[in-house]
Amino acid sequence: MRVFIMVAGVFTGAHVWQETAARLVAAGSAAHAVPLTGVDPARPATPAHVGLETHIEDVIAAIDAVDVTSGQEIVLVGHDYGIHPVIGAADRRAERIARVVYLDSGIPQDGVPALAAVPDQALRARLAERAEAGEREGVLAPPAQDEWGRWGSTDGVDGASLERLTALAAPQPLGTLLQPLRLTGAVAAVPFTGVLCAGNGASIGLVQRLVDFGDPALAALTQPQVTFFELPTGHWPMLSCPAALADVLLRAAAGEGHRLRPVGDDAPPAHLRPFPLDLPELPRDRQGQVDLYVPDGDGPRPAVVFVHGGPVPAGARPRPREWPTLVGYARLAAAEGMIGATLDHGLHDIADYERAAADIAASVELVRADARVDADRIALWFFSGGGLLTADWLTQPPAWLRCLAASYPILAPLPAWGMAGSRFHPARAVEEAGPLPVVLLRAGREAPELAATVEAFVTAAEKCAARLEVVDVPNGHHGFETLDAPEETVPALRHAMRSVVAHLTG
Repeated sequence: MRVFIMVAGVFTGAHVWQETAARLVAAGSAAHAVPLTGVDPARPATPAHVGLETHIEDVIAAIDAVDVTSGQEIVLVGHDYGIHPVIGAADRRAERIARVVYLDSGIPQDGVPALAAVPDQALRARLAERAEAGEREGVLAPPAQDEWGRWGSTDGVDGASLERLTALAAPQPLGTLLQPLRLTGAVAAVPFTGVLCAGNGASIGLVQRLVDFGDPALAALTQPQVTFFELPTGHWPMLSCPAALADVLLRAAAGEGHRLRPVGDDAPPAHLRPFPLDLPELPRDRQGQVDLYVPDGDGPRPAVVFVHGGPVPAGARPRPREWPTLVGYARLAAAEGMIGATLDHGLHDIADYERAAADIAASVELVRADARVDADRIALWFFSGGGLLTADWLTQPPAWLRCLAASYPILAPLPAWGMAGSRFHPARAVEEAGPLPVVLLRAGREAPELAATVEAFVTAAEKCAARLEVVDVPNGHHGFETLDAPEETVPALRHAMRSVVAHLTG
């Protein structure tokens, strides 16, 4: 028999697990939702006396309540903030735990407080300032009904459930978010499963891509005892699809789930596969953080600057400007008589967009300053998660920017990114683009949550009569150049490039 011990996220109590727990019990398991001290009405406490350590002890008490001699397997489930006390408890009772389930949450690290996982970046910064000022004993007020989206997507949660969630929400003691998590390392031996909620912006494909980038810190995700599931819902699956969640938890406890492919296993990862066009070799001319691909002949020439997506872990090798896709695009531009430029920028984490934007601006000026480049004829071409970085260039574009292009871009922040109020929102910025031409390569088989951002951008562009050209790749996935490239890829690439060239030379 299995015992599921479940811990909820910020502001919420054991009540959110009722339907999921009932289904687990009906399937023959035991289920216990842990009421957290100072948050759940069942365990009131003065906020000044409540920290992360308090909640770790709450979970340990639930573990110790299971009879050691019963032979029952304990599965810990942590949702959102709840994964922090779960991991803290699992580290101290590792020999008792059969598996940990990360329910739409990050992976806590030793010495890092739960504050680091708060999705709303602006709120996170304000709380950090309060902590630095010594204010550690207050509470964080729960969100109003229309504010839950700042903590994660409410996709799939009906109105009645959202009303109940709001009515039963409780203030979160600041100490639970500010106290660092302390781990001995014992939890590393415990098998775990990640349950990702696609409606909140997470997916197995995304995690696989992060692993493929080669960051050694992510290698543990490919171990045999680590599995993944994906649910097509928002951040609160225990409210939006409790039956599906219960089924996934039962399968996770049985060791089922998707296993990630280790780096170097079988075929190379998608981002390192060959570019689909057969193009002339052209030497790389490295200029600081920029690589130039310069065709033969006299200059100066217009340039196309290619901006990679992300986040890309800082330890990824090779660096993005050396990836076959980026080099292929740059050589394709050179084959059309333009100078192609690739660059690296500092988008290593969702919180890095401002730093990445500054890196790109500096790189573009480096390209424009090169004597071989016509500084008044520049195009910028963005990819994937780099799509949010188009917002700065859509807003009052400079006269020398003759065209902006994007391949399978993300054009609005995803719910889990905590960027609702940031300037990096192209679907809003496009109304300020004026006569700037925009060429959009759209993947027909894009992930639904990413496709929705593209459609929002297209709709906004149509409303403001922006100069938008959409080049469709109907059977293309995200990263279609090297990921199962359909036959329409090559003509679409050539068409899009020639459109950009026409804007540069016209």
